[in-house]
Amino acid sequence: MNQGFIRAAAATPKIRVADPEYNAGQITDLTRQAAAAQAKIIVFPELCLTGYTCGDLFLQTPLLLKAREQLSAILKATKDLDLVAFIGLPWQQGGKLYNTAAVIHKGRLLGLVPKTNIPNYSEFYEARHFVPGSKKTEWITWEDQKIPMGTSLLFTCDTLPGLVLAAEICEDVWVPCPPSIGHASAGATVIANCSASDETVGKGAYRDSLITGQSARLVCGYIYANAGEGESTQDLVFGGHNIIAENGVSLAVSHRFTTGIIYGDLDLERLVSDRRRLTTFPSAQSGAEDYVCISFSLHLEELSLNRFIDPAPFVPQDHGERNRRCEEILSIQAMGLKKRMEHTGASRAVIGISGGLDSTLALLVTARTFDMLGLPRDQILAVTMPCFGTTDRTYRNALAMAEKLGASLKEVNIQNSVLSHFRDIGQDPENHDVTYENAQARERTQVLMDMANQVSGLVVGTGDMSELALGWATYNGDHMSMYGVNASVPKTLVRHLVHYYADTCQEEELRTVLLDVLDTPVSPELLPPKDGVISQKTEDLVGPYELHDFFMYYILRFGYSPARIFRMALRAFGEEYPREIILKWMKVFYRRFFSQQFKRSCLPDGPRVGSVAVSPRGDLRMPSDACGRLWLEETEALS
Repeated sequence: MNQGFIRAAAATPKIRVADPEYNAGQITDLTRQAAAAQAKIIVFPELCLTGYTCGDLFLQTPLLLKAREQLSAILKATKDLDLVAFIGLPWQQGGKLYNTAAVIHKGRLLGLVPKTNIPNYSEFYEARHFVPGSKKTEWITWEDQKIPMGTSLLFTCDTLPGLVLAAEICEDVWVPCPPSIGHASAGATVIANCSASDETVGKGAYRDSLITGQSARLVCGYIYANAGEGESTQDLVFGGHNIIAENGVSLAVSHRFTTGIIYGDLDLERLVSDRRRLTTFPSAQSGAEDYVCISFSLHLEELSLNRFIDPAPFVPQDHGERNRRCEEILSIQAMGLKKRMEHTGASRAVIGISGGLDSTLALLVTARTFDMLGLPRDQILAVTMPCFGTTDRTYRNALAMAEKLGASLKEVNIQNSVLSHFRDIGQDPENHDVTYENAQARERTQVLMDMANQVSGLVVGTGDMSELALGWATYNGDHMSMYGVNASVPKTLVRHLVHYYADTCQEEELRTVLLDVLDTPVSPELLPPKDGVISQKTEDLVGPYELHDFFMYYILRFGYSPARIFRMALRAFGEEYPREIILKWMKVFYRRFFSQQFKRSCLPDGPRVGSVAVSPRGDLRMPSDACGRLWLEETEALS
């Protein structure tokens, strides 16, 4: 539970219709199982204490009294368990019958939430027995306690402030304006749904999309527990289809037509962060006027995460989704460049090609743009500018790629220009310091800009977002262009985009070149090669890009603390990198991220392709001289 993670459970007991005593035993056993598995929230199906399919037996006093008696038995049997349970049962109050969820914690009945929307169509005839719940909270007396009953109840955890629970029941989520909308607007971060939704062909897929969609709309965790085996099959079959979702993602889904428990580790801090970021999400104060808050406490303990932490959050895991996403991103990049060229009246593009990943992607995007504009590709001027660190491999790949894509090619060897510059400023060519490296990058940019002037063209930038986050770019060198098509594409995604192009292109020779580019170590090639082989590998100097992209995603997307990101990185990369290596490169990321904002503050325009970007015009409005002390001290404390 530390750092906002909490384990939730959705449980379907095998019940007996109209036998609350047996059902209470099943509910108690599953609650104990969940507590042993470190779950802090468990949700059971609608009317599970009696069975949903009791029909007119709901009008029988013995059944209703037995249900209350067995709720009391469950409370006594679970009073030592540190979790909140939502249990469905019928409740008679004020001469009427309500379909309710009882919310219990450590032997205490926290409240009763009645169903709001009572279905009375097709196979459902609940209005024969039940009446809708009221938004106005009524305080009822039960076993010498005052218990709140109403649809506007929030259950708030004193020890975990991000945890605010609320409930709705089955049909409530299927209506145009579900109660959960009001719950979330009032501050609920986790919605429990006690449900009895029968199975028909195709309903399972719709139910899954409904629940995950609602969790996305409300930026919440959603725990949906459905009735299953043991319910009467006189006319219907219930499949025990349970779902735990979080902000549009299914964390756990049960196999239908089974009983038992599923678990999902909810990330409350992620939900709170997203709500904070979305200024259109209502504040809790604005929607809480009619709500009654009931507090409880949970013991905070370290949770051994069962949640999947994606080591490559920018890259889709599913192959089919990867192809769709890559095609979409390439189209966004090309459309951005297309608009810029149309607006400026440019019919030529100038791009520096090195044979590396970034310039390869930029050239592929530019070729697609020219196809969209109906311009011949030979009006793309691909410029290779070999110097001290250029290797034969990257040089050959740059030439071959330009040829296979139909671009015009020009070679400008910049060695003499750079050496002349060294003489002008008194730089020893044998001193391979930062001046030695940056002078080459700036000379290349000057060549590209001037050649663009010659042909009335536009310089297409090649640098990617990972380099910008680290400041791994030469200020007013490769840092500058007239439009940066890769500005919001991280290095891990650049690789997948190039791979996708290689997988789907029809020309075998181009595919071969692209695959060799993918196999080439990432390098700026600013230092002389050793025996013709790249001597300067970027990831040896600043660290693995897969780690930096991971850090960047969770820092910029959610604003997580270093300690939390480090814990997640250990979970995601623990089998690949030792703890000390992850921490080493995390320190490098934070130090460079804060010290290099001045480069990001004056970035060229470029298209936003995902939820994370570093443009100073909207995505990262951060002072260039912001102090990183808070973050750096926390990373040091992790040692």
